[in-house]
Amino acid sequence: MPRTCVRLDGAADSEGFRREARRLLAQGVDPGAVDWSDDAAQHGLSGALWADLPAEGGPPVAAPAAPRVPAAFAALCGDALLHGEPQRFTLLYRLLWRLLHEPALRHDPLDADMLRAQQLAREVRRDIHKMRAFVRFTRVDGDRHVAWFEPEHHIVEANAPFFMRRFARMRWAILTPERCVEWDGAELRFGPGADRREKPPPDAGESLWLTYYAHIFNPARLKLAMMRREMPRRYWHNLPEAALIEPLSAAAGERSRAMIEAPPTPARRIRAPIPLHPLPAQGAVPQSIDELRLAANACRACPIGALATQAVCGEGPLQPPHMLVGEQPGDLEDLAGRPFVGPAGQLLDQAMARLGWPRDAVYLANAVKHFKYELRGKRRIHKTAAQREAEACAGWLAHEIALVRPRALVALGATAARALLGRPVAVQAERGSWLTERSDGLPVFVTQHPSALLRLPDDQRAAAWARWLADLALARQRD
Repeated sequence: MPRTCVRLDGAADSEGFRREARRLLAQGVDPGAVDWSDDAAQHGLSGALWADLPAEGGPPVAAPAAPRVPAAFAALCGDALLHGEPQRFTLLYRLLWRLLHEPALRHDPLDADMLRAQQLAREVRRDIHKMRAFVRFTRVDGDRHVAWFEPEHHIVEANAPFFMRRFARMRWAILTPERCVEWDGAELRFGPGADRREKPPPDAGESLWLTYYAHIFNPARLKLAMMRREMPRRYWHNLPEAALIEPLSAAAGERSRAMIEAPPTPARRIRAPIPLHPLPAQGAVPQSIDELRLAANACRACPIGALATQAVCGEGPLQPPHMLVGEQPGDLEDLAGRPFVGPAGQLLDQAMARLGWPRDAVYLANAVKHFKYELRGKRRIHKTAAQREAEACAGWLAHEIALVRPRALVALGATAARALLGRPVAVQAERGSWLTERSDGLPVFVTQHPSALLRLPDDQRAAAWARWLADLALARQRD
């Protein structure tokens, strides 16, 4: 059988493998007749791996009558091709050939070739994770940082975008024996491998890191077997903290005994906080916005008040032509203690500037005075106030309207509209008109909250923005 030799442009030349595999399939070349090789001095990782291969749901490229390749095979190849196994190209081309000629293969979970490819992919993903965990940057040349790492597989180009996003504002370079990458703040550049002797010497940050590591080392939680599994010894010689692991581990037993034998820490007496200003009497009617803010801060009629930073009352002139009422403060408003200073507030500022409507001519407030959120990691994500929570704040909004004495109310969103009108409001159906249902006779104009525009897809935002501006223009006409 005549043999076909395929030479790729590098160990990570996924684009070249994709192109050659398609050509070989179109020519009907059997996997056993192909010899794959690569030039380890060059690389050609593509950002669109397997984009043109026949996939589930799309027409086949090479042979219209051929079975389609499962979409999961593309992701599998994208990882497995980065492995250091010399026979990976042969394995994956054989799998591709078999998927096209053996339809039952995709349903066989115990196929040896598929299991081997999945193993290669898992090892590559693990190596990518370890690189992200164990790269240690050292400051050189002022604001430039350099790290040395020794990956097991050809993952540098695949992993570079992660470091670009993670350290977008830092100039850095990662040196490896096979491939180097540099980020200058605008562009990723790749080059040939480096020698370990080019690894930069320790800087002041490394000494600080070692001091911190030694102080957070908890001997009571030491599990050496688990630590070695998550931090294999092959990485230790490039990790500054590795020099501390053995002495700290050796002393762990003695430190644990000392912690157990130490006398108990005296209980700390926690005194009740003393308010900086006297709280208003229970049931007292606030006589000013400052008194309203103080009373709302002490409110615990619903759970929101205990978790927020502070109550956020409105701001603006008294007796204004318009009082704009939103839903509730967001994360930035909660920290600043002012309404409409976050992204939604910035969008409202843009709209008012477009209409020539000065912000200081209106009073801005929210129906709910505390920020409701849920924690996702370190971020506080906005959550819509429940009806019961909005009703608990209804008294504060009523006091605020009485103190401000506006001539008209503008409800931004459904929560604000319900709080002002006392009934459920379908914003899209009732927007753009004045409603006179309040017992105090104040007219209410209903429109969208600016945050609703921020959540729209890009192709819908322009039309929604134009309609929202038209609503605000109608509201402003009533003076």
